[in-house]
Amino acid sequence: MYVLRLALTLLAITAVVAAALAGVNSITAPAIAELNARKTQDAIQLVLPGGGEAMADFPAVDLVSKVYEGENGYAVEVTPGGFDNTITMMVGVDTQGKVLGISIIKHTETAGLGAVSAASTPAGENFRGQFVGASGSVSVTKDGGTMDAITGATITSRAVCAGVNAALECVANMG
Repeated sequence: MYVLRLALTLLAITAVVAAALAGVNSITAPAIAELNARKTQDAIQLVLPGGGEAMADFPAVDLVSKVYEGENGYAVEVTPGGFDNTITMMVGVDTQGKVLGISIIKHTETAGLGAVSAASTPAGENFRGQFVGASGSVSVTKDGGTMDAITGATITSRAVCAGVNAALECVANMG
């Protein structure tokens, strides 16, 4: 009888907490969706001056989730796997197949290491800036490429290179 009472008490507490979390989620979901949409639009503007419109049809390339077409090129949303989880980033590619810029929208990389890739610091800006003008295929110097990896964050650096390569391949396949 005692165990049954404990189980029912635990069930009641769990049900109340679950209902409270569902209520909070329903209240905050629209604000979170709006914030994510704004971050995406800001990223598009950053990597593709003048912005772009979402394309319904684009070449299927691993890691590419969305493509936005503008007057000067494309903003390609890619999701490579980083050290901790997926990195969501926008890569601007001009009509000649050269990188215009990179913006990291969302990540959970280690603070002070992989997170530097998205930081608004000189180190983060230098890391992202080295991709501007790149074409073909990019890789970190450790893998025989020309891109400097972030110190202590080779996996994140490789993930960013994989995302850039996916974006370049997608745009190249558009013709």
